[in-house]
Amino acid sequence: MLISLAFFALAAILAPALTRVLGPRIFYVAALVPLGALIPSIAAAPTVLAGGIVRESIEWVPQIHLALSLRLDTLSWIMTLIVLGVGSLVLFYCERYFSNDEPGLGRFAGFFIAFSGAMYGLVVADDIFLMFMFWEATTVFSYLLIGHYTDRKASRGAALQALLVTTAGGLTMFVGLVVMAAAAGTTSFTGIMADPPNGTTVTVSVFLILVGALSKSALVPFHFWLPAAMAAPTPVSAYLHAAAMVKAGIFLIAAMAPAFAEIAGWREVLVGFGVLTMLVGGWRALRQTDIKLLLAYGTVSQLGFLTVIAGYGTQTAALAALALLVAHALFKSALFLVVGLIDHSTGTRDLRKLSGLGRSRPALAAIATLAVASMVGLPPLFGFVAKEAVFTAFLDGTTLGLIALVGVAVGSMFTVAYGARFLWGAFARKPDVADIDVKHDRADALASPFILSLAGLGLGLASGWLDPFFRGYADLFPPDGEHYHLALWHGIEPALAISAITLVVGLLLFWKRARVSVAQARVPAIINSADGYWRVLRFVDRTAARITSTTQRGSLPFYLSTILLMLVLAVGTTLVLNRTWPSAILLWDYPAQIAIAVIMIVAAIASVRADKRFTAVVLVGVTGYGMAMIFALQGAPDLAFTQMLVETVTLIAFVLVLRRLPRRIGVAHGRPRYRALRAALAIAVGLTMAVVVVVVLSARVDEPIFAEFARLALEKGHGANVVNVALVDERAWDTMGELSVVIVAATGVASLIFLDRRTDDLARPKLPRGRRRLFRQKPITEPARRPVAAEDDTETMHAWLLAGRTLAPENRSILLEMTVRLAFHSIMVVSFFVLFSGHNAPGGGFAAGLIAGMALVARYLAGGRYELGAAVTIDAGKLLGSGMLLAAGTAVAPLFFGADALTSAFFEAEVPIFGHIEFVTSTIFDVGVYLVVIGLVLDVLRSLGGEVDRQQEEEDPNTPNEHLDERVGA
Repeated sequence: MLISLAFFALAAILAPALTRVLGPRIFYVAALVPLGALIPSIAAAPTVLAGGIVRESIEWVPQIHLALSLRLDTLSWIMTLIVLGVGSLVLFYCERYFSNDEPGLGRFAGFFIAFSGAMYGLVVADDIFLMFMFWEATTVFSYLLIGHYTDRKASRGAALQALLVTTAGGLTMFVGLVVMAAAAGTTSFTGIMADPPNGTTVTVSVFLILVGALSKSALVPFHFWLPAAMAAPTPVSAYLHAAAMVKAGIFLIAAMAPAFAEIAGWREVLVGFGVLTMLVGGWRALRQTDIKLLLAYGTVSQLGFLTVIAGYGTQTAALAALALLVAHALFKSALFLVVGLIDHSTGTRDLRKLSGLGRSRPALAAIATLAVASMVGLPPLFGFVAKEAVFTAFLDGTTLGLIALVGVAVGSMFTVAYGARFLWGAFARKPDVADIDVKHDRADALASPFILSLAGLGLGLASGWLDPFFRGYADLFPPDGEHYHLALWHGIEPALAISAITLVVGLLLFWKRARVSVAQARVPAIINSADGYWRVLRFVDRTAARITSTTQRGSLPFYLSTILLMLVLAVGTTLVLNRTWPSAILLWDYPAQIAIAVIMIVAAIASVRADKRFTAVVLVGVTGYGMAMIFALQGAPDLAFTQMLVETVTLIAFVLVLRRLPRRIGVAHGRPRYRALRAALAIAVGLTMAVVVVVVLSARVDEPIFAEFARLALEKGHGANVVNVALVDERAWDTMGELSVVIVAATGVASLIFLDRRTDDLARPKLPRGRRRLFRQKPITEPARRPVAAEDDTETMHAWLLAGRTLAPENRSILLEMTVRLAFHSIMVVSFFVLFSGHNAPGGGFAAGLIAGMALVARYLAGGRYELGAAVTIDAGKLLGSGMLLAAGTAVAPLFFGADALTSAFFEAEVPIFGHIEFVTSTIFDVGVYLVVIGLVLDVLRSLGGEVDRQQEEEDPNTPNEHLDERVGA
């Protein structure tokens, strides 16, 4: 089963690429995937029929007892045959349905295979959370398949409607699953069913799960999404909305019934909603003129029928439910495929325009007649056998059984009526309508619907031999009187009489269809779920618009004030309710901390009173440097070192941004308003956080874990630097997440500045000939704005910086250029040293990356944007990607050696000359961090520095910022 799921995933990924080569023939290849998965399922038949369960399991998260657990019992085995068997036939049918010029064909094929695999995973999953993952996967893939025609508004709207309704039900179901798992103490579906928990909490969880099942299977009041989903291609309707996805809810109800059918309200709720859905669907089907919509409402009706019998919770009902489940999958998928062929042949699905099709397409009419006969319950079709079993199950003498019997009997009358309406509307010759022109399909286009319809006939004739295949599920329920078995003929009995009555009355309704239509038109639509859905959406849209217009004013002070006010209210309330306060407070450890704190306080107050932006930024930086000093005094050199570097790089980034802003604060919009209120809020936030720190530091009741960090870092991480070992080993998953955030931030900064591209495309200074082979930079191609004094090439070759001469003379500092040229390579060497020594000494990838970034900052400040291009010729995005790739590779590599992700390995050896060498594989992870940080700094410099310089030059070509020497360029 796990291998089959892997093949589904692989085929879904490869399908778009293969479609470019094979065209529609890709569906022949795709059909082999579910067909291949069907082989092990068939091979498991002896075990399943003997009452056994086939299991496969791989540990997923053993700490919380989660596993990739799969199982095949009778119910899941039957559903597997439906999902895979019907899926392979529908995929085969797709080859004739789609043409070579179908837009998005590869995408459709991939999504269809993925959906089939997700549905297969859903029915075989034994872990309830694994089942939920597949459950939501079917929702997502159905959304993508329903919305296949992306250029059609109806298709997009139907896809979104199905997504919202089923996702809302799925989230409700997820809450129920969590509560159920907590009550049962296990996430194994088999374990929960074997020893079901009880109590009020369990009852609530069961009904929350049922909400998800009812929404998935399109029961009232969630039924409206299924008819709207007919905007999808017909193969999607045949598979998702007849044989697979809508059966997921029925499957879940049937799977839970053996354990929870006796819960108060279970039967009443399912019988009530099921009967109502059957009647509503049948009533609406009688009014449709689109034969596909007619089948859609008929499917809604049949899903109600299935819900009633699957949730009834007796042995006979369980047997009947499986029979009806199989019968419905066969006849309804066959009918949808027939509709697809009719649409292709005639170009319409309107029964008012179809006439004479039965004579021109007799084989198609025969297939449809066979499927409709099974749907309405005519012998010897399997639908007749299933319906007889359903009627018999409700003849148990209970009031609820009588209600269910009457409800499904009336619903079956509607089924007969709309079944006859379908055959008449699609194939009959109508006196007042001209015979429609028909385009004949290839004979193999009939193969899939023919096999499905014929299977309904074959199973009906062989129904006496099918009992053992279904008995394993039925035997999970206690006996309910006489032992019932499936058979084509049970003699003259009440169920047969009821069936005959439904046929007669249904045909009468069709015969008097004109009067029935008039009567239906007079019945007002008191409740319309679809209208309710759109009202809810409009209410959400209006509410969102009002909230957005109120809160999203474009004012940063307003946003910050709102956030900080909520912080004070929420945290302050918690502090007021706190009953554990410290008995003593230690104000400082060293007298120097007092001086540092005073400096930080003065700088913070001065920063909010500063009237120049640069002054405010520098003062804010003072508070950061003060924090670094506190770290150093507390014995955390790593944190102090990193804080100093971060503060410096941040200060430079602020300065680069400030170039595009007015020098003074409040110049554009005047002095800030509400200064007193803002000051009060600031003081409240400061006091709140100060109290939080005091309370948190005094709240410890157990021994701290950091006491063991030094020993564990040395023994497990083979490093003496506790901070670095923690970052790249003990909590490497957190660091990977932080790297992702850094990459997103860098990309965000670049996208805000460059807008339409990721790279800066900086022109590179052309190097002297003797150095071209070592450095392959792009030559400067931009024309010089102003010529410079003539100088010989010798001076160019000995320029302190490659691009230094591109600066205007008034912006050039020879002393700075000399200093940078002398220090740059030394700084880079220091960064390498800090990188590789960080495992045992202060440093590491993050600090080393910031040091290297500082070297690049120096190159930019000394030589401008062209010097930055000369310093680093690789794109920042490649550095970011390479770093993340190294980090991810370090995480994945241990899996190939049977270890957990991010497990580090340690090597040591005696090497001549170098002596004793030690190496930990987590160093590779640290190198990834190093590259990501350099990429971040480079992105900031190229966007906020180089690109802003270029934009300023374009806005004002006469500014003496930078100019190029033509001889240096070309």
